[in-house]
Amino acid sequence: MESYWQEHKGRLLHYINRKVDDPTAAEDILHDVYLKAHSQLHKLKSEESIGGWLYRIAHNTIMDHFRQQKHWEELSETIEPPEEDKEEKAHQELSRCLAPLLKELPEKYSTPLQMSELEGMSQQKVADELGLSLSGSKSRIQRGRALLREHFTNCCDVEVGRGGVTDFTPKNPDHNC
Repeated sequence: MESYWQEHKGRLLHYINRKVDDPTAAEDILHDVYLKAHSQLHKLKSEESIGGWLYRIAHNTIMDHFRQQKHWEELSETIEPPEEDKEEKAHQELSRCLAPLLKELPEKYSTPLQMSELEGMSQQKVADELGLSLSGSKSRIQRGRALLREHFTNCCDVEVGRGGVTDFTPKNPDHNC
């Protein structure tokens, strides 16, 4: 084993150094490769394949080295809260305006719209609950959406982006929305 080791030792060290940035760690890995090879020599099937066998041991030992490394940073004692998402804040503020604006709509539009959009009912279920045809239900929900949109734009300057409403400013600061 010693003669084979002397023959491959330099090339193995070069191989390990290419994979590991730390020369001291590379030397330690090479030493581990030698110990593993020496203790597992009885498993070698053919002396002609000793080079590939040593490289396989080196590769596995390098992988073991990286598995033992710390892959995370310690958290500091004080963690800063995440930056507030302006779009999410706008959605939350706008959702508070929804109930008063829905109440301003005629009941024949506000009820189907609330059932569909806020309670998550299908338009067919809304039609069944209110004794309407499916097309009548769809029509009232669409009309309710249009009226609600009109109320929003009358009371607020709304900025719309890729994700929907990104910001809004009430036209009258004393108004509830």
